[in-house]
Amino acid sequence: MGQSDSWSIPPGYRAAAVKAGIKPSGGLDLSVIVADHDCSAAGTFTLNRVCAAPVRWDKARVPSESVRAIVVNAGNANAATGAQGESNVLETAKHAAGLLNCQAEQVLIASTGVIGHQLPMDKVRDGVTRALEARTDAQSGFDLISHAIMTTDTKPKVFSESLTLGGTSASLFGVAKGAAMIGPKMATMLGFLITDACVAAKDLQPILSKAVEDSFNCISVEGHMSTNDTVLLLAKAPSGGKPIQGEDLKRFEEAVIRACQTLARMIPDDGEGATHLITIDVEGAKDREEARIIARAVADSPLVKTAIHGADPNWGRIVSAAGYSGVEFDENEVSLWLNDTPLYKDGVPLAFDAAKVSAHLRENRETFIRLTLKRGDGSVRFWTCDLTAEYIHLNADYTT
Repeated sequence: MGQSDSWSIPPGYRAAAVKAGIKPSGGLDLSVIVADHDCSAAGTFTLNRVCAAPVRWDKARVPSESVRAIVVNAGNANAATGAQGESNVLETAKHAAGLLNCQAEQVLIASTGVIGHQLPMDKVRDGVTRALEARTDAQSGFDLISHAIMTTDTKPKVFSESLTLGGTSASLFGVAKGAAMIGPKMATMLGFLITDACVAAKDLQPILSKAVEDSFNCISVEGHMSTNDTVLLLAKAPSGGKPIQGEDLKRFEEAVIRACQTLARMIPDDGEGATHLITIDVEGAKDREEARIIARAVADSPLVKTAIHGADPNWGRIVSAAGYSGVEFDENEVSLWLNDTPLYKDGVPLAFDAAKVSAHLRENRETFIRLTLKRGDGSVRFWTCDLTAEYIHLNADYTT
């Protein structure tokens, strides 16, 4: 969605972002999302054993039915920062809570940026104060945060949808960031979703977990698992109304899945230096996890990624990546399509017009790989991007 689009912002939420001086660029880097009411909150987080202090803070506080705000900084990950990093998270939460007249435990925190540096707390406190003073329910506030959470992203990532639940209208809005250090589970990415639908925390957490499993856990740029991955979902707490149930809850779940998949797909599409968004469908595996293992092996293969970048229909790289994934299968059951062109059938190479397939790769940003087995009905859709010289330059020059 572009800045000129009209977004469906859920009533009861306000947002703002300011330049706190955390990013070396001097750009927007401190954001707040504040609810006028208590919120049910759900979260999913990185599985990296080296995880950031804000991740540990949030994990200890969700699911919840009393969250009031999210504070996000960019430019500093507050990861690998020891006891001082933990203290800085607590100080940030207390400072925001004092200004919002709530408890520190009702404030969730997220960070993204360079690992191993302590937060400049004087700048954080000042930024939180100014952001809270500037918070607004206008679209402009939410547009600011979509930009402020970016690091090496080239464009903001936004989702907005209007729903009808229980005969009344509701809205679902989300933003995300991420462009590199992307490798499930999850990626160096942040995602924040808010809704005015009334949802119990006991329902909200499994809905978010399922949505993330089918979206943010199915993307990769280079397979490097981050320290800060966080996706948070806020909804109106039951204290503010009757929670949705039954078919309404199912429709809400479907909307959250759409939101997460839309935002997740934007991340490899904005991968550092990427010139191709690659969709990988693996079908016929024993189960979904087996399909995911194969898909990720293909997605993370530097040889596959560089072949796509070079418009080279080198299908052998794709098949061999599946073969070393660790899934035991017979190569005679493997078939492969590249952009709907069959290249390999039941373990046998097929004749195809290589020049035509190469031209399609050169002329189109989106690339589709479909690999099928004959082991069962397990399937997965996975997204990645190509690997370019620009990616090398960016990560040789940018401290992570």
